[in-house]
Amino acid sequence: MTPLNEPERHRLEQITRRHFLHAGATGLGAAALATITGCAGPAVDSPEGIARNLLDPLAPLPPHFPPKAKRVIYLHMAGAPSQLELFDYKPALSQLDGQLCPESLLEGKQFAFIKGIPKMLGPQIGFKQYGQSGAWVSDHMPNFARHVDDVAFLKAMHTDEFNHAPAQLLVQTGSSRLGRPSLGSWVTYGLGSDNHNLPAFVVLLSGGAAPDAGASVYGSGFLPTVYQGVQCRSSGDPVLYLSNPSGMPRSVRRQSLDAVNAINQHHHEHVGDPEILTRMAQYEMAFRMQMSVPEAMDIASEPERVHQQYGTTPGQTSFANNCLLARRLVERGVRFVQLFHWGWDSHGAGADEALNRGFYDRCRETEGATAALLADLKQRGLLDDTLVVWGGEFGRTPMLENRSGADNPFIGRDHNNAAFTVWMAGGGVRAGVSHGETDEIGYQGVSGRVHVHDLQATILHQLGFDHERLTFHFQGRAFRLTDVSGKVVREVVS
Repeated sequence: MTPLNEPERHRLEQITRRHFLHAGATGLGAAALATITGCAGPAVDSPEGIARNLLDPLAPLPPHFPPKAKRVIYLHMAGAPSQLELFDYKPALSQLDGQLCPESLLEGKQFAFIKGIPKMLGPQIGFKQYGQSGAWVSDHMPNFARHVDDVAFLKAMHTDEFNHAPAQLLVQTGSSRLGRPSLGSWVTYGLGSDNHNLPAFVVLLSGGAAPDAGASVYGSGFLPTVYQGVQCRSSGDPVLYLSNPSGMPRSVRRQSLDAVNAINQHHHEHVGDPEILTRMAQYEMAFRMQMSVPEAMDIASEPERVHQQYGTTPGQTSFANNCLLARRLVERGVRFVQLFHWGWDSHGAGADEALNRGFYDRCRETEGATAALLADLKQRGLLDDTLVVWGGEFGRTPMLENRSGADNPFIGRDHNNAAFTVWMAGGGVRAGVSHGETDEIGYQGVSGRVHVHDLQATILHQLGFDHERLTFHFQGRAFRLTDVSGKVVREVVS
């Protein structure tokens, strides 16, 4: 064997398996493999023929048709609030309170926790009618009740899932399985952003915990990661690890970022992976956010009357603070603001999740700030083109849940995927209307039923999208938020 000279030996040592695969993956076989595995990514042009700038993936893009809404604030009550104690008034259920549930209501049904024959449970709070629309609202929502003529209720929502994590995934990503892009990601992918100094999609959490499905409910799935939600905090640093470390001047950070971008640009020219450009865009966004995010998140600069209106306390983590932040963010051009407030799971297994204790606390934490947000957006002229959505992942049963079978001071209801309420306001939604109806005990929809895919199609429609055309090619087929179903709820849009 002829010994290798030193330069040749050194050259061969540098050829790793990765280099070999990069150099050898050419021809039709490699192209087919990339398409099958989903690695090829989308074309530079969108399906509608609109050029996408890979170096600026959040550049504004036109929708399919003129929109009624330019931005979205989605208020997700994680844990599934009971529609029977909020918006779906059922006096007939009061008359059945304490009686054994007819077996006909249990046949063929799946429940998360109910066993045997439960008792019926009447509404645990009083209701009144409000506004010119005459909408029924519970006494838990006195401030929100003043705004019923600004909202459209969807009273017969239903979903395919009856456990929290998959149901949250379904309502936020269109699929109960992990790996799909969230609603906010689809919106920012389709529209881009009007503010290059702030994230296009911001997530705000409150209630002491994250949603059961975790960060997947605001992830980008198979879309480029630049479209995922950016979690911001209403106390402490707005975004973790955004600030420069001690001793790092901004000028030095700029120099280091330029050096990293030059390396990434060279790598992209060599391998052509669009995710490298996404990474570069995110680095640049983070650099700009160092200046813009602290200002946008500084609610202490708001007048005292605004703090009294929302019930905010600067420096704390709360739903009220997050509602005020949502207004400040959409005011600055953020496309999609997602709020999650945890703690609505009202099984009655303990005080914190009882309809007669914890549920009241959740209402008190949220309804005043929600009302303030609607009033503030309306007063500033933002509600006309800002779509506000409120809802959970499913509803609650008209039966009492009592796991132990013994006397329990805490009252609760089990999960119900056949009936729950969502409301929408602004953004071209018809005001003061109620669509859909459940049966006399609020167990399931009997007219105007709306699936979660229908809700998603309606939200996209208000933003100017045909939900069947907003697609992304992945693993050999075109995916969309609404999968293979969904229709716009025409009865609630103008």
